[in-house]
Amino acid sequence: MTTTAPASAGPTTADTPSTNKRNVLLVFAGLMVAMLLASLDQTIFSTALPTIVGQLDGVSHMLWVTTAYILASTIVMPVYGKLGDLVGRKWLFIAAIALFLVGSVVGGLAGSMTALIVGRAIQGLGGGGLMILAQAIIADVVPARERGKYSGIMGAVFAVSSVAGPLLGGFFTDGPGWRWAFWMNVPLGIIAIVSAVFFLTLPKGTTARPKLDYAGMTVLAVAATCLVLFTTWGGNTYAWDSPTILGLIAGTVVASIAFVLIERRAAEPIIPLALFRNRNFNLTTAAGLITGVAMFGALAYMPTYLQMVTGVGATQAGFLMIPMMGALLVASVVSGQIVSRTGRYKAIPIIGTVLVAVGLTLLSTLLATTAIWIICVHLAIMGLGLGMSMQILILVVQNSFPVSQVGTATASNNFFRQIGSSLGSAIVGSLFVSRLTELLSANLPAGGSGGTNSLTPAMVNALPESVRTVIVGAYNEALAPIFLYLVPLVLVAAVLLLFVQEKPLATTIDRAAVIA
Repeated sequence: MTTTAPASAGPTTADTPSTNKRNVLLVFAGLMVAMLLASLDQTIFSTALPTIVGQLDGVSHMLWVTTAYILASTIVMPVYGKLGDLVGRKWLFIAAIALFLVGSVVGGLAGSMTALIVGRAIQGLGGGGLMILAQAIIADVVPARERGKYSGIMGAVFAVSSVAGPLLGGFFTDGPGWRWAFWMNVPLGIIAIVSAVFFLTLPKGTTARPKLDYAGMTVLAVAATCLVLFTTWGGNTYAWDSPTILGLIAGTVVASIAFVLIERRAAEPIIPLALFRNRNFNLTTAAGLITGVAMFGALAYMPTYLQMVTGVGATQAGFLMIPMMGALLVASVVSGQIVSRTGRYKAIPIIGTVLVAVGLTLLSTLLATTAIWIICVHLAIMGLGLGMSMQILILVVQNSFPVSQVGTATASNNFFRQIGSSLGSAIVGSLFVSRLTELLSANLPAGGSGGTNSLTPAMVNALPESVRTVIVGAYNEALAPIFLYLVPLVLVAAVLLLFVQEKPLATTIDRAAVIA
């Protein structure tokens, strides 16, 4: 059985890199560029998609432009985490950047929807590694006690990309063309590769010839694919009780059971079941999954809500999300600084999770007549909570394992958070769309059941006031109550975090796993 000593205990090995502050900052800058690439590409095409699918004659395949990236990145997260622990992270990180750039070139040159989707999938195969390896590499070069301030800035990158992505997508689409959403990755990726080659000094892996868990990788890929597809398609492309969705759900269950059985016997399991013997890992992973459900469940449809209810345009709706992301950015950086200075971290994510619950409760009180500034305040409160919890939970996981296992632990934690994000978007989307269709059918007979497909913000604004009021009210009544449904789930996460053991943050980098 594999057990782990407290991360602050134990000696450091002789090959610990003596990185001064300047080198750490140079490495960190390269990691931030890589993370920005990966996170931007999750959101940058949201505003460009209508133009892209129109030019490439592929409206029926629109969903795959986003799904291909999410699916590919989710599948490879645990793979990168495990391989990084086994063979070392430097050249694996460089390979992930290179793969991401290949996908960018394929997408930039795409002349058909098939080529575009292939490019997005290749990007995802690299992007999943960029996120995981960047977080794990920080653990290679910075002790846990100092890592909080760096983790906080990492969290801020996601906040920036969530707003900058849609805005950049709109800018490129209206200006030089949507293909620049791909081409901009090339110079940034080259900078990240150069930074990694010349400034990234990391320990080698634990084994020169690792025994790869091919069976585990395959079955995990099947389980993740089935899960992402049924949560993406369910209630949208296919009815929840359709043979396709029921088959995907069955595939998820069967593949998950097979995965557990395979991992129990694998020499180097892709997600070691021993991780789940660690109390802090279980608690923070469950809380992270719930946070993913709440965050993406709330955020996925807020821009649509803002456009349809307040009457603002797509770009303005993106700007109205800035208070939330700005609050997330500030909270993430400040909480990281506090953790590094005090060494205390348990209370921060608990307070943050409670603030998320407060933000969701406030959002559930929205009315069609609510002032825009009030909506922004509610979103900012939720942003504060997310900023205080997201990256700190990863730090807790990393502090619970030696560096030789930190990649696997980080990747596993992120994998389940990504699953939560997919579930959140799917569950909220299904409830929102079904409720909206019901309300429009009942109150706007002329719109028919297809009202949700044909209505656009511009059309709604041009309608007579009496009709517009009905539609706006339907959108508000369909979405706002769903936020309240998420509150008990988030409070469960807060309760789970009460039981986290606050182990001292390591002041040195322990590279030796303790195996009993």
